[in-house]
Amino acid sequence: MVNIRVGIIGYGNLGRGVEIALQAQADMELVAIFSRRGPAGVSPVDAEVKVEYLDAISAYQGRIDVMILCGGSATDLPEQTPAFAKYFNVVDSFDNHSQIPAHYSKVDEVAQAAGTTAVISGGWDPGLFSLQRVLAEAVLPKGATYTFWGKGISQGHSDAVRRVEGVKDAIQYTIPIEEAMDRVRSGSQPELATAEKHLREVYVVAEAGADQAKIEETIVNMPGYFADYHTTVHFIDEATLQAEHQAMPHGGFVIRSGETGAGHQHVYEFSLALDSNPEFTASALVAIARANVRMHAMGLTGAKTILDIAPAWLSHKDPADLRREDL
Repeated sequence: MVNIRVGIIGYGNLGRGVEIALQAQADMELVAIFSRRGPAGVSPVDAEVKVEYLDAISAYQGRIDVMILCGGSATDLPEQTPAFAKYFNVVDSFDNHSQIPAHYSKVDEVAQAAGTTAVISGGWDPGLFSLQRVLAEAVLPKGATYTFWGKGISQGHSDAVRRVEGVKDAIQYTIPIEEAMDRVRSGSQPELATAEKHLREVYVVAEAGADQAKIEETIVNMPGYFADYHTTVHFIDEATLQAEHQAMPHGGFVIRSGETGAGHQHVYEFSLALDSNPEFTASALVAIARANVRMHAMGLTGAKTILDIAPAWLSHKDPADLRREDL
């Protein structure tokens, strides 16, 4: 078996999850981790894994089949994905939904010119949830699709809270409203406002002497993050945050309610319950990296998404085994 040679760019929670996921794949091997922090600043799960400074990456051109980018969507991936797609096949988890078309276009231009394959917006949403939305709508064209997230920690919203003046640390949970999900599952196809689908719960460690009332007011009125939701802010001490809010669960539901024929009602539902959001996301990225290399071998270059990937390309099994065991 020829192993797929993988590199990891960035080593936070997601990068660590990718390293762990690769250990479970018999047809893939981790060549190196690349980080701005360099060898002294990164402690891989496997101490034998090579760690390089990010600026050493050019020496690995031709030695790595696919790079998995594990930076953030706010500032890292918009720059890194097109930059590295000039030289490597790449996979990223860009998750700013409204900016995906622009990100795709920017990456596609670079990858097409370079002859590389770049799969963007991998993971579970965007990613697996995107695929489920497309499948459900294709099967039930007459209907409505709903996506609920949580209960889980939103990394982007947590980061936004931590940037509020007077906040030392914070974590934010997105919580789906059960009543709204019950209405959707009933097949009634309700029109739901943003605030009717999710609650937001924030746990804040305030700086000493900070104005907690002002902090709360700033959070609940923050446009684009909390202003459209019912948001509850709890002030706790640092020890409580460390003891009770360090796990990283998440998940959610894609539900499509539709009808066929003479008014026959159907509900299509896909759900995830994740004990570790970064580890599951990383596992999805690793499967997508396998598909990336297979697509590149077929001459499929440029930017791609999970919607362009045949399910068989994600699997380590050969087609005969898939037909026998999974079809």
